[in-house]
Amino acid sequence: MAEAKKSLNFIEQIIEEDLKTTHKREELKFRFPPEPNGYLHIGHASSICLNFGLGEKYNAPVNLRFDDTNPMKEEQEYVDAIKTDVLWLGFKWAKECYASDYFQQLYDWAVEMIKNGDAYVDSQTSDEIAEQKGTPTQPGTESPYRNRSVEENLDLFEKMKNGDTPEKGHVLRAKIDMASSNMLMRDPVMYRCLHKEHHRTKGDWKIYPMYDWAHGESDFIERVSHSFCTLEFLPHRELYNWFVNKVSKPGEFTPKQREFARRNLSHTVVSKRKLAHLVEKGVVESWDDPRMPTISGLRRRGYTPQAIKNFADSIGVGKRENMIDVAHLEFCAREDLNKTAPRVMGVLDPVKLVITNYDEGKEEWLHAENNPEDESAGSREIPFSRELYIEREDFKESANRKFFRLTLGKEVRLKNAYIIKGEDVVKDAEGNITEIHCTYDPKSKSGSGTEESLRKVKGTLHWVSIKHALEAEIRLYDRLFYEEAPDGHKDKDFMEFINPESLKVITGYLEPSLKDATVLEKYQFQRIGYFCVDKRSSEEKLVMNKTVGLRDSWAKKKK
Repeated sequence: MAEAKKSLNFIEQIIEEDLKTTHKREELKFRFPPEPNGYLHIGHASSICLNFGLGEKYNAPVNLRFDDTNPMKEEQEYVDAIKTDVLWLGFKWAKECYASDYFQQLYDWAVEMIKNGDAYVDSQTSDEIAEQKGTPTQPGTESPYRNRSVEENLDLFEKMKNGDTPEKGHVLRAKIDMASSNMLMRDPVMYRCLHKEHHRTKGDWKIYPMYDWAHGESDFIERVSHSFCTLEFLPHRELYNWFVNKVSKPGEFTPKQREFARRNLSHTVVSKRKLAHLVEKGVVESWDDPRMPTISGLRRRGYTPQAIKNFADSIGVGKRENMIDVAHLEFCAREDLNKTAPRVMGVLDPVKLVITNYDEGKEEWLHAENNPEDESAGSREIPFSRELYIEREDFKESANRKFFRLTLGKEVRLKNAYIIKGEDVVKDAEGNITEIHCTYDPKSKSGSGTEESLRKVKGTLHWVSIKHALEAEIRLYDRLFYEEAPDGHKDKDFMEFINPESLKVITGYLEPSLKDATVLEKYQFQRIGYFCVDKRSSEEKLVMNKTVGLRDSWAKKKK
């Protein structure tokens, strides 16, 4: 049966319609335009996948353009981090561009607008300008400087450019319509004075273009055919077109802005300002803390590029904002890691298990598959000995019939090893179990082909040999906020919803095959979840981050 053809999303429908009417296929070009004022987050990942995905679908170039028009917040560190994230997701840009590449051209165009009567220098304060904007139901009032002569405007604008005007002294505004129903069209600011060092142009410029002026013109310069942004920029589209029309010639190819809805992720915040606040207040270690929704944080936690791309593809693009449960992102991680992550054994809450009828000093190496989901993954040998660690929760002195783990008088299988039977326990003065004693069936070795090895028991436990175990720092991560929408409360600060149990650091014991594990290598700890080697791991100390459990444990916590 033929595979059903995937339906087009509304953005693809726009492009397909344009190809029939206004655009040639070879004219298609897209862009991803981040501002380098912070690290990219999961919302940006969706935009990256959308724009670069369109590039792949239509075999069209995609530019990576940095919207670097605000030197007060932008740094080279963020530029480098953004490039790393895009490449890590598996995408390559056609050209690396910067809005600052176009500062001279933007200035020249602004001069022409002044000459044509389409822009003027306003000497009011920002508060006065805001007050004169009016309201959505009341028109604004014109600036007393709106009708300055062309000569005076040119002189003042040049002084602004040369740094002869103090910061906040003047702004350049477009002359449009103070009575427009769209408040963004009420003489928007095009330039402001900022005497700050820029990460690329250094001290060359004393004025910097506003987003609305720079963005559409940058698209026009680069001949971007379709400029896709999130829904809050819908009111900006009229201004985008007005600015582009002022610099383009009749009939010239111009870019087309269209908008799609954000997909908000539960139990997190994605505002760069709020993410920066978490870092500054020490709630998290850094921008790449594994609890952060940043791409670098997800990478450090152990998410794969494919998991994030699958997530972006599964939620799609739409015209209405909605909340996506973070459990769906976790599902995408599990689904991909299940196919690719090698299986190993690790014990995170150990109790000592002694096999009393296993010879002291004896050890053997048992055969284990690396990943039953991937035949090409091969196998490894794991050491077995008389004294092992098992998980404390895998043993009860007595239990009902629904407990399928180890208890006194009952049998379970040690994974890849033997069937054992609980015999007795050793306790300390407080009554805590310090050792579990058991016996094993020597003929029940997994894979040996004996009748005893084929005997069925209801429980299978993971374990590690104490003599061979690697001690490791295990970082158990949970959701950073216990509230689904932490920044959705008008009367409460988002910081009030920090989950105090978002990080728990414990000591775990792992099989020795992880001795040479390298940073970002990913593993499934059998019966526990998926883990990744942290960047702070070293030869002296192995550090592992929990990516996600084998099942969604959060649903149980809420009950």
